[in-house]
Amino acid sequence: MDKYWLMKSEPHVYPFEQLVADGSTHWDGVRNYQARNMMRDDMKKGDLVLFYHSNFKPPHIAGIARVSREGYADHTAQDPSSNYFDPKATPENPRWMMVDIEAVAELPTIVSLEEVRNNPACENMLLIRKGQRLSVQPVEESDFDTVLAMGGLSRSDLP
Repeated sequence: MDKYWLMKSEPHVYPFEQLVADGSTHWDGVRNYQARNMMRDDMKKGDLVLFYHSNFKPPHIAGIARVSREGYADHTAQDPSSNYFDPKATPENPRWMMVDIEAVAELPTIVSLEEVRNNPACENMLLIRKGQRLSVQPVEESDFDTVLAMGGLSRSDLP
């Protein structure tokens, strides 16, 4: 069964446009155990992702991505020169995981956080819950489809 996700990135760090240019990337640097566990245990190849620009005005969903490689060790945790270095991570116990994602489609119209908040069909999305700060979070299929429509696409538009 396909699952749906929302992944947050700050546009000055890695914008959706860069994912489109790169084609695919590894999603490194996640240092939250709950998000790590989802990437390690739950995200499967083919799952669709809402790519969210956080720390931006307005914060918004910019595009759709797809998981192209399931969870594996995040090598940045073992790299002392990385901003994401974790001295407790070892090859035997990598501690942190990542997945690869690929660009699927840019939304014709970005979907702002405010628009999601104001849409009653999205009232249960984790994105709009107070205190919800996870950079990787599950999305219900109905919410995924609603956001897709808000952005000007339908599933039949996705390759």
